[in-house]
Amino acid sequence: MTRSNPHRPFTPDPEQIALFPPESGNAINGLGEQRPRRPRMVYWAPDPDSIPHGPLQRYFYAQSAKEPDFAPARAARQEILDAPLPAIASERATRSPEDWTAALERFRAEGLCEMTGVAEPDPAWVFEGFEVTQSRVIMLGVRHDYEQIATAPEPPAGLEVLNQYARAALAAKTVAGWLREQGWEAEPLTGPMTGALAMIPAAIACGFGELGKHGSIINPELGASFRLSAVLTDAPFAPTPARDFGIDAFCMSCRICEDACPPEALSPEKRTVRGTTKWYVDFDRCLPFFNQTHGCAICIAQCPWSRPGVGLNLAAKLARKRERDAAE
Repeated sequence: MTRSNPHRPFTPDPEQIALFPPESGNAINGLGEQRPRRPRMVYWAPDPDSIPHGPLQRYFYAQSAKEPDFAPARAARQEILDAPLPAIASERATRSPEDWTAALERFRAEGLCEMTGVAEPDPAWVFEGFEVTQSRVIMLGVRHDYEQIATAPEPPAGLEVLNQYARAALAAKTVAGWLREQGWEAEPLTGPMTGALAMIPAAIACGFGELGKHGSIINPELGASFRLSAVLTDAPFAPTPARDFGIDAFCMSCRICEDACPPEALSPEKRTVRGTTKWYVDFDRCLPFFNQTHGCAICIAQCPWSRPGVGLNLAAKLARKRERDAAE
């Protein structure tokens, strides 16, 4: 049964709708395309004027500027982004691949981030117009404060997202700085601005979790309530494996985020996107509400995996079910 939704029906601001370009964001993303191709930048461009939806990105900035707490938070994040990286040391540190990857545990232990993982970059993750030459991508995940994100779509949730993007940026720059001091070139990638690499597939490949119906990664420990950053490097880290928790099958029968989405941008079925069948968020439906509510985040907040203490129990329950099914 569909749950009642206090945010429906949603009527977009006509001023915003007038800014939509002729080309659909779904078409830019490759919805319905049967052949694989590299992703195109659809939003969060470093230069909004370089993408069709740039005027809508500027609309988002204008909306968030109405909230007095957002400006100092953005300034704090920009200070992190502008901080210079250390010079690359003349001598390279040497470790085994396994020791390099184990060394990342230090950053979790220090509270810089909650998750680390390593993958070999896949050309299919690289946006058109960019090139990734490095052999490794280190993925970093930072947890949201659940009480703050649970206020979505109110401004405190948007501010929490902004604050965690700043924390993710600090994590990426700190790890990159550490590698440079070890004699290895390292390039930090931080959201939400789109860089060279699509981070979600990289995070899935390195074991952070599985793609949920709401288009975000679901991890048993953190649910969907976390943000990503990354570091590109040639340091020979051992990749960490992808993990299957049974979350994909769970999403097939769960409708919580689907019912909670005000603009009805979530589908009960997977869609084909650039030759891959996966969960997909309708960009053209999602964006107007997203822009008018400082980033929305309702689906992340309402996801049952995001509630503190719930995800690990769900994962254990799904694991027991898989064991029973395998034994039959």
